[in-house]
Amino acid sequence: MNRIPQSFIDDLLNRLDIVEVVDHRVKLKKSGKNYSACCPFHDEKTPSFSVSPDKQFYYCFGCGASGNAIGFLMEYERQGFVDAVESLAKTAGMQVPKEETKESREQHFKQKNIYDTLEKASDYYQTQLKENPKRDLAVRYLQNRGLSGAIAKRFGMGYAPPGWDNLLIKFGLTEEDIDLQIDSGLVIRRDDNNKLYDRFRHRIMFPIRDTRGRAIGFGGRVLDDSKPKYLNSPETDVFHKGRELYGLYEARQASRNLEQLLVVEGYMDVIALAQYGINNAVATLGTACGEDHLRLAFRYVQEVVFCFDGDNAGRTAAKRALMNSISSMEDGRQIRFLFLPEGQDPDTMVRQIGAERFLEQVKAGIPLEDFLFDAAAEGIDIHTMDGRARFTKVAAPLLNKIPQGVYRELMFTNLAKRTGLSSSAIMELTAEKAQLANLEERPAPAPAPAPATEEIPPPELNQGPNESGDIDIPEPPPANYEEDYGTLFQGESEETTSAPTLRKRTSVSLNPVKAATLLLLDNPQLLQQLDKEQQLQAHETQDTELLRLFNLIEYLHKRPNSNFSTLLGFWGGAYGIDSQQELAKMLATHELTRNSKLSTFEPAQVLRHAFDKIHKQFTNQDRQRELAELKNKGLANLSAEEKNRFRELIQSYRPSPNI
Repeated sequence: MNRIPQSFIDDLLNRLDIVEVVDHRVKLKKSGKNYSACCPFHDEKTPSFSVSPDKQFYYCFGCGASGNAIGFLMEYERQGFVDAVESLAKTAGMQVPKEETKESREQHFKQKNIYDTLEKASDYYQTQLKENPKRDLAVRYLQNRGLSGAIAKRFGMGYAPPGWDNLLIKFGLTEEDIDLQIDSGLVIRRDDNNKLYDRFRHRIMFPIRDTRGRAIGFGGRVLDDSKPKYLNSPETDVFHKGRELYGLYEARQASRNLEQLLVVEGYMDVIALAQYGINNAVATLGTACGEDHLRLAFRYVQEVVFCFDGDNAGRTAAKRALMNSISSMEDGRQIRFLFLPEGQDPDTMVRQIGAERFLEQVKAGIPLEDFLFDAAAEGIDIHTMDGRARFTKVAAPLLNKIPQGVYRELMFTNLAKRTGLSSSAIMELTAEKAQLANLEERPAPAPAPAPATEEIPPPELNQGPNESGDIDIPEPPPANYEEDYGTLFQGESEETTSAPTLRKRTSVSLNPVKAATLLLLDNPQLLQQLDKEQQLQAHETQDTELLRLFNLIEYLHKRPNSNFSTLLGFWGGAYGIDSQQELAKMLATHELTRNSKLSTFEPAQVLRHAFDKIHKQFTNQDRQRELAELKNKGLANLSAEEKNRFRELIQSYRPSPNI
């Protein structure tokens, strides 16, 4: 009899990744879906040693050596079974029980019974979706969500009918049966009166499966006004939500050569994407994606893409995922972040734009390195020496969490280029504790105190184009100032005071045509917020970007209820997929639609300002043409009226760049 319980060994192997175990001792190279190396157990020049992350198994085609992570450690380090288990348990942060006791045997038997009970419950829920007399509402809900019977079967979807004791009656009312259902998370016993009732009632049921395909818990979506809308199984002896990814088993069944996992937020997102042939989506179970989730994901793929809503809550969740991801960025791995338009989720978006265009947006996701530096710089003006110093103190400790390797070195090199500091100076900062452990909780920097004696009146918003003809977007003014109040700064931040409050703004210079295009694509309803005289009228031009803006405005006039997805479709149809992909990437990364400071500014005001800037540039160009025509006539040949007009044009002349 083994001294260590089998249940512990099973749990240990579930937590480990054999690729990591072997790679720490024998350097592996990716070879198709597996990893290979020269066999450590016999001499060879051509690699015949293969490690399968899918099967969590190694095999040598030369000498026949094979086994799991425990077997590898025993053979490679010549350890006994117990020593190998203890060594791996230490790596996994687990405590090894020293001997198999009566309690451990009972625990192992209990876990087996829980697995059996959950599997029976899954079968029961699936049968109810097919046969229960009250199933119509559930079936209509799934049909309205566009799900086929085949996809529902593939994910084992079911129906928990109304009633308080369906499972209790189905699985027996002996004390042993009841305890097992409670331990499985299927039945609740009230503490105050000891009454029993089914946890899931009148809900669409989603079985949560482990990597072996065993049901370990459930999620339930309500079909009436009950709360909560989604209900998950509690933590049990077999279900730990912080270590499971919903849909991973189904993704692996759909493709044995997974290269990427798309992490979304909900059950229906996973299933809807699968309905459209996107079979690599998984979801966390009501919790942020943590290190255990990523450890599990990187067993099977080298790339993870997080998909979040583009609103503030989505970006906060993305920063939390970023913080949990840094320590997982070993060489060869990639993490990207995809932000959807506000109000959209993968379920609704894939139905609107289709799988091909959705996948194009996935490809345009922001790499972790870019998102990390953007998040670290949030609220900091890195154009100043003090800002670069503060930015470095925030970013350097984060980079220090990256595992040793080429990627880590490249990140520090990137930071050095962004700050102008030497690599040695940055490395000194890596030992410092991060000033802000969680980026999403970082408060905005406090404004500098206002000078006691100096008051500077605010400049007017429409003070003319800057030298480049760009539109400068100011930080939003306080609510007690006029709607059209703003500033036009160029370069670094300036401070403008108006008693009694000092206000600090950050300048962002944008081409007005690009600014207007991005704003209308990101929020099409902005056009309807402007009066007719505030809107931009079509003008004769040869500029491609401006022509596209005019076409976009015309399209929005014809289809005022358009949304981001339909506009992307329009753009792709009019200008091609490459242009659409470039646009999607720009929307996801451009400072106007990405920067949190700018996103809080009144967008309709910015759009009016952009339209006004374009109109003024056209006016200047018309004046330039008229002035050139008068000059060509010769001053002596001008009439009195033309001479007066010539003087007016000379006085009002301001060079304007081509649009």
